[in-house]
Amino acid sequence: MSEMDSDHSALARCDLRGNSGPFDIIGDVHGCAAELEALLARLGYDVRWSGAPGTARVDVIPPAGRRAVFVGDLVDRGPRSPDVLRIVMGMMESGAALAVPGNHDVKFQRWLDGKDVKPSHGLDRTIVQFGPEPKAFRAAVRAFFNSLPIYLWLDGGALAVAHAGIKEEMLGRFSGEVRRFCLYGETSGETDKFGLPIRYHWAAEYRGSTSIVYGHTPVPDADWVNRTICLDTGCCFGGKLTALRWPERDVVTVPAADIYTMPVRPFGHPPPRPGAML
Repeated sequence: MSEMDSDHSALARCDLRGNSGPFDIIGDVHGCAAELEALLARLGYDVRWSGAPGTARVDVIPPAGRRAVFVGDLVDRGPRSPDVLRIVMGMMESGAALAVPGNHDVKFQRWLDGKDVKPSHGLDRTIVQFGPEPKAFRAAVRAFFNSLPIYLWLDGGALAVAHAGIKEEMLGRFSGEVRRFCLYGETSGETDKFGLPIRYHWAAEYRGSTSIVYGHTPVPDADWVNRTICLDTGCCFGGKLTALRWPERDVVTVPAADIYTMPVRPFGHPPPRPGAML
């Protein structure tokens, strides 16, 4: 397949404007399987486990007509990343869910591919949790991550979902620049005093007509900013797991059962880009 054909194929997986939902869009799970099960139950999904450890499977029955959409960062930091993947992969297989990858998912995928990656920011926990998992499950996880579109454009163009966000002029396009923005948002290329990438609040400048739903940066509460909403409310840090019901725009949350990882920096949107027109 040529590079152009590959780009067309990747774009076709992103452009699902013909799918109008309704959707239940779920923020960064980060291995918090118990909270994911509780949130799905609150949203009306029936989660049923069967089988023994190592061969367990899960069936998730959605409310009639609805489908879940995951904004990525399924793994790392929380206590049950393999089970989160079992839930999401099972829902994808049955047609009950869509998903985009987060930067943590991509890093874990690189580890599964045998690449040299630093086991930091919770990846070390995911690696330990996958220690007893069978090779077949690891292979299935790799195939799952490889299948995910970098963003989703839905509901006739009224809605887009990307892990760290997306600018309206990027919709309908696929490139390295688009991929980087979807995974990491707008960054300076430098790190802050916590050793984390310096991010900018791209949503403060957003003026598009498409509603953008994303995660990536933990915030105390999911609030709308210029037709964008961040659903990462820091579940793995003792916050909560959040979903947005679309098109109703209802926000549904469940509290974290524990602080699985101590946050390095405070919750909240990053500052606007210097010189931004707000």
